[in-house]
Amino acid sequence: MPLYQMLCISTHFGEYKHIKQLVTQTCTHIMNNGGVVRKIDSWGTYALPQRMKRHAGYNSYGDYWTLHFDTSPRTLQSLNKIMRQDPLVLRWTVLKLGSKAEDLASQGRKAIQGQEIDDPLQ
Repeated sequence: MPLYQMLCISTHFGEYKHIKQLVTQTCTHIMNNGGVVRKIDSWGTYALPQRMKRHAGYNSYGDYWTLHFDTSPRTLQSLNKIMRQDPLVLRWTVLKLGSKAEDLASQGRKAIQGQEIDDPLQ
């Protein structure tokens, strides 16, 4: 299963129960379909670079969080469908970090901790 990293910007609320529900829903979907959740990070609340309109209204602030996980491409498609329909999600993107753990290890990358990547130009 490929290793992915998802960055998500969600609508800011005064209470974090909405974000907790969104992260729980996302992780449960991945794990129920045979995936593995490796790491969850909250980056906090930031002013958005521009007003973002999603579903019902405009937002000026958002809660940023990341998720590292392994899953099948079919599960990733269904996860994208869930994120598209959820009114709490403003923007999200998923990056494929590698196809197999062996590929990441052979290239000398630390996929999750440290984010160290060999620079081919040096």
